[in-house]
Amino acid sequence: MMNEDVSLSTWMVVEDEPDIYDVLLAMFEIWGIEGIAFVDGGEAVSWIEDVDKGAITSELPELALLDIRVPEIPGPEVGARLRKSGRLGQMAIVLITAHRLNRDEEDQVKQLAQADALIYKPLPPMPELRKILATIIEKRKSKTHSAKPPTLGHPPPPATESPLGKSEGIKPDGNSPSRSDRI
Repeated sequence: MMNEDVSLSTWMVVEDEPDIYDVLLAMFEIWGIEGIAFVDGGEAVSWIEDVDKGAITSELPELALLDIRVPEIPGPEVGARLRKSGRLGQMAIVLITAHRLNRDEEDQVKQLAQADALIYKPLPPMPELRKILATIIEKRKSKTHSAKPPTLGHPPPPATESPLGKSEGIKPDGNSPSRSDRI
């Protein structure tokens, strides 16, 4: 079950629409979340490269909200670059767009970015958006923590049941479209 009081400390935004950019940063401030924001994909990729070089020492984000259509480097390509990052690759990635995509286009952009979700603009009301994003972050963290690191230099141990038991996925709230990864 999701804890709505979970600490959601730093989120990243790549959005070129000034009004949406400002609204997102204002919501983050209300929620007590630090925002790292970029108006184009080129700035975001430069920042990612700085993080990978160790030039950024501030707290790293746990969520990236990426507009699909931003100048220089599109959001899905920024997402793909995030996934390749040694320090940022496990963060939750949510694509956002005002442009209606058919199912194949949705699948293509989500696959390229390895995104956790796609949300259409206009964005949901603040409380609903926060709940959606917190759920996506928890689901991503659960995936990350349940993934076993590769064994280097030794054969893997025999398969046994984990002492932690099975993890449960987050179920759609019933109000979502038929595919749980599309909002």
